[in-house]
Amino acid sequence: MSDVATVPEAKQKPAVALTAKDFATDQEVRWCPGCGDYSILAQIQKVMPTLGIPKEDIVIISGIGCSSRFPYYMNTYGMHSIHGRATAIASGLKATRPELSIWIVTGDGDSLSIGGNHTIHLLRRNFDVNIMLFNNQIYGLTKGQYSPTSETQKVTKSTPYGSIDHPFNPLALAMGADATFIARSMDRDPKHLQSMLLRSHAHKGASFLEIYQNCNIFNDGAFEIFTEKSTKPQETLFLEHGKPLVFGTRQQKGIKLDGLKPVVVTIGEEASVDDLWIHDEHDFYKAQLLIRMFDDPRVEGHFPRPFGVFYETERACYEDIMRLQIEETIATKGKGDLDKLLRGKEIWEIA
Repeated sequence: MSDVATVPEAKQKPAVALTAKDFATDQEVRWCPGCGDYSILAQIQKVMPTLGIPKEDIVIISGIGCSSRFPYYMNTYGMHSIHGRATAIASGLKATRPELSIWIVTGDGDSLSIGGNHTIHLLRRNFDVNIMLFNNQIYGLTKGQYSPTSETQKVTKSTPYGSIDHPFNPLALAMGADATFIARSMDRDPKHLQSMLLRSHAHKGASFLEIYQNCNIFNDGAFEIFTEKSTKPQETLFLEHGKPLVFGTRQQKGIKLDGLKPVVVTIGEEASVDDLWIHDEHDFYKAQLLIRMFDDPRVEGHFPRPFGVFYETERACYEDIMRLQIEETIATKGKGDLDKLLRGKEIWEIA
């Protein structure tokens, strides 16, 4: 007879399949009608049940901004934290509870302005968390000031004569911080967004997913050229690992490399499919070309905007290294003495 105790069949609880409704709360969703956040919320709620993770092991952490209301609308654990500090709070939680699936919801202002320092350090440390950066190129919550990603000459309430700031390219910032997963999607392409959320979750390490999100009140149509049926085929380039870079209404356009210079060509006239740039998610150098292709003044001509996974690599996660260090230290030196640590190595006797 087995020594392992078994639970009678009548008392065993079968695994219950979760649905998107299980991740919705009873809170009224309070975004402006037509806001892109509604679509993003819907896609996240659709993806969560497919991950096979109990709701109690999922945590949504946000900072401040329109997107940061997410924890109220997700039936998981969560925290609506302080401006720019969601990444810092998530880092602490992952370090102490590494088994949790942690998702950071942030905006271009929250994560790249006041929270920029925390963002880059989370990426370089490579905690196994998922960052979803909603980029609407504006401060929506505070009523329409320009943000770190607003284009030059952007006229807003805080820049009535046009912004003179050079904008951040969020993916270039992530690349510079040695992020191990970098991707981009958009609110108005549900299937692609779902696939990028799944890829983010599957990555072991810090995933950085930029999501173009329309603010229909203060920056309406900022990404319309990439979402409208009439312009999307010519203006978007969907990246697939191991496949050539092609786009266009009939997939008749492609991108090839002339040395390290991207060039748009017509397939069958200026080049064949075999001549085109083959996307490799693990190529560090070509990923930087893709990320900068649309905003680098050294690259001549008009290029489509890439969407998909730009770069993925493997690197040890901070929380795993920290756990090993603690275990090795205890094994060699024994458990620590907090009082001894606070006293330090030098002791003075006062006569």
